[in-house]
Amino acid sequence: MQLDLQAKRSKVSAPTLVHKEKFWYKISRNRTLLLMCFPAILFFFIFSYMPMPGTYIAFTKFNYNKGIFASPFIGWKNFQFLFSNGQLLLLLRNTVLYNIVFILLGNFLQVVFAILLNEVMSKWFKKTTQSMMFLPYFISDVLVSLLVYNLINYDYGFISDTVRSAGGVMPKYYSMPGAWPFIIVLVNLWKGTGYGTVIYFAAITSIDTSMLEAAKVDGANGFQRIRYILLPCLKPTVVILLLFAVGGIVKGNFGLFYNLVGNNSLLFNTTDIIETYVYRALMNNFNFSQGSAVGLFQSVVGFAIVMVANGVVKRIEPEYSLF
Repeated sequence: MQLDLQAKRSKVSAPTLVHKEKFWYKISRNRTLLLMCFPAILFFFIFSYMPMPGTYIAFTKFNYNKGIFASPFIGWKNFQFLFSNGQLLLLLRNTVLYNIVFILLGNFLQVVFAILLNEVMSKWFKKTTQSMMFLPYFISDVLVSLLVYNLINYDYGFISDTVRSAGGVMPKYYSMPGAWPFIIVLVNLWKGTGYGTVIYFAAITSIDTSMLEAAKVDGANGFQRIRYILLPCLKPTVVILLLFAVGGIVKGNFGLFYNLVGNNSLLFNTTDIIETYVYRALMNNFNFSQGSAVGLFQSVVGFAIVMVANGVVKRIEPEYSLF
């Protein structure tokens, strides 16, 4: 009996010990990589996970003297601010449609420009082009809005003066709601395409060059190498970046929209997003509770969309899913 018990214990404990040994072996083997990741892990822990209990403010009537957790609990009343004003469908429509265009058209152009850069032979031209494309990403939205205003303003804009001097008629864009979806999309692509291009170009440079050289020796032309080697190799990067972007599909770029449009009510029908509406509605009374409720709503919806999208990707291509 004792021998049987010892044998059973050894069978149970052996896999556990092996599992622990493998775990610590992996930690030891990847200690340099983990050390490099530690600052990022610490950053997200401090600024993303530690403040999470503060979401309780979305369910309270915040009182400065009492603090977050001592303020009166009012349940879901703060969320009624967004759902009961009749604007939610319009705000969601604008926010989601803008983000869909930003994501799809932006990633398409980024992949195209990354492939074009890879086909360029001159290293000097590559570096110069990357720097010039990357620069708009660092320009403030305030300066971008000033640039746009100085270009298309009816009275003083550079394009307006050029059109009038040529005998044409310049439209009054700041009173034309239908024109602003194109303007906002164009400005967003101008700002963000360079950043995404650098990411995809870095992914291309990590591709084994022997495959491209072998395809070239076998007689494949440039388009065939792009179609059958570069694009399939870029597919995992594209899918992962799309999954990350989908999580923010109900969140808008407040800085870009507010600085371009401001308080011009003539344009709100096609340019108003959740962030700009909430800012205008709460800027006078500084209602942190209602603002937090809107942010929590966006985060929960974004999390649900990421989970659904990741589940779909996992069913189609399990290797490309986030988890």
